Amino acid sequence: MMQQNNELIVIGKVLGTHGIRGQLRVMPYSGDAASITSHRALLFRSPDGTCETYEIAGAAEHRKRILLTLKGLDGINRVLPLVGSELCISREQLPRLPEGEYYWCDLLGLSVVSDQGEHLGELVDIMPTGSNDVYVVKSERGEYLIPATEDVVREIDLEQRTMVVTPLDGLLDL
Repeated sequence: MMQQNNELIVIGKVLGTHGIRGQLRVMPYSGDAASITSHRALLFRSPDGTCETYEIAGAAEHRKRILLTLKGLDGINRVLPLVGSELCISREQLPRLPEGEYYWCDLLGLSVVSDQGEHLGELVDIMPTGSNDVYVVKSERGEYLIPATEDVVREIDLEQRTMVVTPLDGLLDL
């Protein structure tokens, strides 16, 4: 089933193959393997933009990655064309989040301003660190690393596409 769809959420990427039996080595973007392993089928979007859905025969965590086996693709030569593809789901497949939690895809691109009204830049990346995520905010002056903690991130408004932060001392020094 081939299709084109621009309303997809990218949840991971195929980094390569694993062994000769057709397993794929996948990096989950959420840091949580369940974001990929909980699905019965996934849409693969190749680098040229074409999409194809494959049923999952098996999935297992392996060294902070996922080894994915697809139904009907039982050899390395059958899965090699999928290397470099993004794994996608539709927004409707995402579980509802508790109040105050957000999907990364909704945060990327937000305009970040200080609680004093100073425009700091655009949220361009999120780095998971273990204790809390760190938001990478790009400005004309450089990049700010903003800890994703309640005492720093004061407000997120997805409709207005803004994030208000209270910078810690030295946080805005470039």
